Formats: sequence, C-alpha cells, structure tokens
Amino acid sequence: MLYYIWILLQTIIGFNLVFPLLLLLVYLLRPKKKNGALPSAYEADYAIIVTAYEQTRLLPSVVQSLLKLNYKRYVIYIVADNCDISDLHFADKRVVLLRPETVLASNTRSHFYAIKRFIRPHERLTIIDSDNLTDPEYLNRLNTIFDKGFIAIQGIRKPENLDTVYACLDAARDIYYHFYDGKILFGAGSSATLAGSGMAFTTALYRESLEHMDITGAGFDKVLQAAIVKKGHRIAYNEEAVVYDRKTSQSGQLVAQRARWINTWFRYFYQGFVLLGSGIIKADLNRFLFGLVLLRPPLFIFLLLSLICCMVNVFIAPFAALAWIAGLILFSLGFLLSLWMSETDKRIYHSLRYIPKFILYQIRALLKVKTANKYSVATRHVADEKEQITKTDR
Repeated sequence: MLYYIWILLQTIIGFNLVFPLLLLLVYLLRPKKKNGALPSAYEADYAIIVTAYEQTRLLPSVVQSLLKLNYKRYVIYIVADNCDISDLHFADKRVVLLRPETVLASNTRSHFYAIKRFIRPHERLTIIDSDNLTDPEYLNRLNTIFDKGFIAIQGIRKPENLDTVYACLDAARDIYYHFYDGKILFGAGSSATLAGSGMAFTTALYRESLEHMDITGAGFDKVLQAAIVKKGHRIAYNEEAVVYDRKTSQSGQLVAQRARWINTWFRYFYQGFVLLGSGIIKADLNRFLFGLVLLRPPLFIFLLLSLICCMVNVFIAPFAALAWIAGLILFSLGFLLSLWMSETDKRIYHSLRYIPKFILYQIRALLKVKTANKYSVATRHVADEKEQITKTDR
C-alpha cells in the first residue's frame, strides 16, 4: 500500500512539472478563431476602483496616471481605508475620494463600499491597486475584448521597478504566470487566472459573484475567478491592457506578501476539485483545465517536493531519479520559454542566478502561513530602504 501511495504522490507532483508544456501543446494544437470584427465606437462607462489600506503615498501618482487615460467615460473611486487623507486633494471631478467611517480591512468590502456610492450606474468596473500605473490606452484595450462578448478580463501587469534582485525575480514569476496562466490557458480554451488588479468585469457580474460574501484577508481574486468559471463564463486575457505594478524590493516585503499568498492557496485550492469534477461531468474544457490550475501548488512548493522525490529515488530507484531530472529540465526549459516569448528585461535574466535565495525566503513565508492574515492586507513599499539589497546587473 505504501508503495502505491508513493507512486501516486510522485505522479501528482511530477505532473506539475510538465503541465505548462502540456498546456502549451493544447494551445498550439487548438484551432485559432479569426475574428475580423472591428471594435465598436461606443464608449462604455467605467468605474475605476482604487483601494488603499493605511498607505496613501503613491496615490497621487496613481491618480495622475489614470487621468491621462485616452478615454472620456470613467470615474475614479479611491477607497482610502484606515488612511489619513488630510494631504490628499484632487480637483478633477472624475475623482471621488472615499474614506470609510470604520476600518474595512478587506478588498471586497472596499470594492462594495465604492459600488454603493457610485455617482451613476457604471456598466463596467476595473480594479487597480494603490501602487499601479496604467497605460493611456488601458480602457480602450479592455473594450476590444468586451466587444467580443466577454464579461470578465484580466490584463497584463508589467513591472514598474526592476531596481533589486527581489523585484526582478518577482517580475520573472509574474511573466511566467501571465504567459501560462494567462495567454496560454485562455488560448487553450479555458480562462485566464485573475491577478488581483488590472482586471475588469461588467458591474453586474462582479456584484452577482461576490456581493453575497464577506471575504477577509487576501485571496478575493481566487474566490472571484472560481465563481465566474462556475457560472460557465470564460475570463479573457488581454496582453495589450497594460497595468504597471510595483514589485516587492525588500526581503521583509517578500516574506509577508508570500505568506499571505501561500495562505490563500491553502484556503481556496479545494475549489479546483469542484471545477475539475464539474468539467468532467459537463465535458467542459474551461472548467476542467481551470480546475487543474487551481489545484497546482505555488511554484516553489512543487519544485522543492520534486527535488526531494528526486533525491530519495537516487537511493531507492535510480531510473526514477533520471525521470525526475528530466522533468526538472523540462520545467526549467518551459520557464525560460515563457521569458523568451515575453518582453523580458535583461536584468530579469541576470537575476535568475539568485533563485535559490528567493526560494529560501519563500520557505520562511511558508513557516509564517498560519499567521499570514495578521499582516497588513496591503504590501508596504518603503521609500528609504533600511537593509542592503543586492542590486541587479544593468
């Protein structure tokens, strides 16, 4: 019995090493639909929701970026939760500054706080973090996908800063996920995973997906994406809808952020079983592939487990160890392929040699996972860093 459990465990772990390339194969073999339809000249009305928690230092630059959007019909709603807003002043009528009377400490509570105070009934909403900057064509790019009939879209989050090794490795991780969990997963017939910001929905879909829930801690995007796919919708991916995201640049930021993220996987990975089962019963490729993605552990976890399995097999089954080495090589090639097929700064390539150190910090985060929700709900970006951080090669 232990032998068969060991084989099953290795199969599950090893599958995650080759799954990205299998997904890429499905993407390449799937017939591509030619859509010659021209985008509509109609400008939908957008609500842009910006949530801030305790920190407001970056908000002026975020608003300045949003006001440069090449678009007319939108209103910016800033929800400054537990913030001092005495120094925030926005003269433009398109900016609505909201400060909740009580501390919300929840992304979705902040979103619905804004939704209930819309100055008009917006057709669509998009969610932007308090450290994001947007491309001037962001809303126009979203419209091209909405015009094709989709009601949920994930844009691409490009790095705003690549000033440290941590920032570069954080960006490399994002590129990998945007490529496989965004472009390839959507192109293979499933849905792009949501990234927490740079995403847009019809207001009706967002409300019917989350309004009946009270989600605390990190991970609202995990609940939201599962709810959307369960309803039979596909989340589209648009690599032309660009949001610039500030990457973590300190080890302390990295550990706290990853602890929250790992905590969300443990809290919500069960949804993968629900979607996987539903996909099999309904013969629905969208639900099936998305369920597999939700069941996949964070990168560093299944990589560490793979290395452990490989080392164990060196002593008990040498040929199996060779198979593990082949799997690790295939995964590495798949990872490099995602960088090569994306617009990747050379500093990110130079930072890859620090991956072992990056993994060590994530192991520290794993040890803090039980108390992850005690950390601030927002990643803190510090202007003057108190610790020495190795700069990336330029």
